[in-house]
Parts: sequence; structure tokens; C-alpha cells
Amino acid sequence: MQILSKLARSLLLPAMLLAAGGAIAQNLDTMTREQLVAQAVKEGSVTIFSLSSRIARIEKAFEAAYPGIDLIGLDMSSVKQIARLEAEQQAGVNAVDVLYLADTPVVYDKLLKAGRVQNYLPPRVAGEIDAAYKAPLLVHRLSTKVLMYNEAAHPNGSPVTNLWQLTTPQWRGKVLMVDPAQRGELLDLMTEIALHPDEMAAAYKAQFGKDIAIDKDLKGAGEQFIRALFKNDLILVANSDLVNKAVGDKNSKNPPVGFSTYSDRRDNKKEGWALQVANNVEPANGILFPAVLTIASKAPHPAAARLLVDFMFGDNSPTGGPAFEPFNVPGDYATRKTIADDPDSVPLDKLKAWRIDPARTAAARKRINDLIISLQ
Repeated sequence: MQILSKLARSLLLPAMLLAAGGAIAQNLDTMTREQLVAQAVKEGSVTIFSLSSRIARIEKAFEAAYPGIDLIGLDMSSVKQIARLEAEQQAGVNAVDVLYLADTPVVYDKLLKAGRVQNYLPPRVAGEIDAAYKAPLLVHRLSTKVLMYNEAAHPNGSPVTNLWQLTTPQWRGKVLMVDPAQRGELLDLMTEIALHPDEMAAAYKAQFGKDIAIDKDLKGAGEQFIRALFKNDLILVANSDLVNKAVGDKNSKNPPVGFSTYSDRRDNKKEGWALQVANNVEPANGILFPAVLTIASKAPHPAAARLLVDFMFGDNSPTGGPAFEPFNVPGDYATRKTIADDPDSVPLDKLKAWRIDPARTAAARKRINDLIISLQ
């Protein structure tokens, strides 16, 4: 009987500890911002990987609001964030608390399904975000990879009104984009084009006045466009700054166009650029994709992590205040409904960009990646 009792206790203890851990996590998830502060101050710091360099401004605002907590913000592409989190966790290292990243087709598959990250919805803003943006991971804003042009050189509007024009001699060697192998969002862009074969076929006929012929090894007009674009000397570069500088240079008389981030237009004045979105493009000018905030499993500073996620959704002002204003720029679209889009933005319902479906994109990504590799 005593042996049985000891055995029972040995079996019950792990279950009790697991239940206790679950209760702690649950309590953190339901805590108000004020309740989180006391815990977060004890933790003392919080580390975030961020797809945007604007995290530096968030760092200053967060530390001003919570002087007892040190925010360590690391600017890092989504591809590098995914690889680093996987490598650290496989090595038993838990160093990061929050990830701010895109590349959701990979994030959902390689991080969320594998239990490497967890979703957190701050109670303070839960009622102000549409259900589609609450799960499987919390969407902070919608960002873009779209066709951009130089409005100083083309004051009457975009010189490109149909994607197929980019495959013509006029634009040979004059279209830029970051290498899709380096930025998952650009691979998502190419994949999304491939996933709209009927629209791309209709756009081809509108441009050239005849039906498109599809190579036997390709699936549809979208893949045919990708091949034609690469064969027209598409220029691949290492980062978006190189695209923006080449496309947006105010002094350029005959600038190229490029696929970049619409919100980079915020730097026009500082950098001497004249970037503008090419919105009147058939069948679309690019993609809208979610930028998600998620907490790493076994985050070393779990209360501070949740406080930071809450903070990044801004205050109750129309701009979101210092916590959201770095992202309240033309071409970024908040998911929190109380925050108004920048008045210089193309209204979201008028932006001619396809919204990616992460699951659908994930299923097609490998084929398009293989196609791109064969064309480089």
C-alpha cells in the first residue's frame, strides 16, 4: 500500500507541476496591462526580434513608459528570425521573448505547429481587432510588397499599368526586387502571382491583344509571367534600400521600377527619394501580408513579453500614440480599428494588392522557389 502511494505521488507530481505552469501562463494571458507591469519590472528586460528597423523608436517609447524594463530590439529579417529561433531552441537556449515577423506561410508551419511560438491577445485591445487577425497568430498590421515608381520622374502617375509591361523591351533590366531567396515576402509575392493564373491570363490579353501561350512545364499564366520577368533581366539585389535608392532617386531622369514596401515612402524626405506606389496596375500591384507579433515558447521574460505586445498596439488616440506612430505611415494598415490609417495612404479597400492566404501560399511556395532557382 505504501509502495502504491509513493507510485501514485510520483505520477501525480509532474501532472500537478504541469497544471500549475499552465495556470501561471493562463494568468499572464488574462492579466491587465497594470497587472503585468509589476511582474515585468521584476523580470527587468525583454528581447524582441523585429522585421522592421522602426523597433528602435519603439524601444525609446517603451522604456520611457516603463523605465524599469530594458527593451532589447534586434532588427532581423523574418527568414533570419525563423532560423535563429529554431537553432537556439534546438540547442536548449531560450533568449528571445517576442518575435515581430512576416513570412507567415513558414511561421505557421515551422514555428507555430512545432510549438516554438505561442499566440497572445492582449485583453485591452481584444474587442478592437477583427477575428481574422486574432489567430492563429496576432496580426499587428498589414504590410506590402508592391510595385513602386519614381513620382518625380513620372508626375502624371505610374509608367506601368499592367504587370506584363515589365516583360517588354522597354523595361528590360529596369525592374528591381530583393532576391526572394533572402526575403520570404518576395517569394510570397512571386507565389501569389502564380496563384492567380486566370487574372494574369486576362491581363496578358489586355496588354498584347491575344491569348497567352503557356510553356508545357509551367502551370498557368502566373508562372509564365515569372519566367518572362526573369528572362527580361530582372535585377535581384540584397536589400530593399538598394531598390528604393535606385527607384526613388529624385535626380534620376530615367529610373527603374521595383517591388518594395509601400511604407518605405515614409523616408522620401530624409533620403531624397520620390517613391510612390503604382496602384493603377492590372491585375494587381503586389501583395498585402500580415506582420505578426508572437511570444517565443519558454520566453525568459513572459510578463514583459506580453506587456510589450500590448504596448505595440498603441494608446487610444487615432494615431496610436508613440507606441504605434512609427507604423502609422502611408502603406501600413493597423489591425486595431481605433487607429486611423495615415491620410496619405491609398485606402485599404482601394489598394490593388492581393491578400495572401498563408496556407495556400505555403502549399505552392516550394514549386515557385524551384522555378526561381532555375531562372537565376
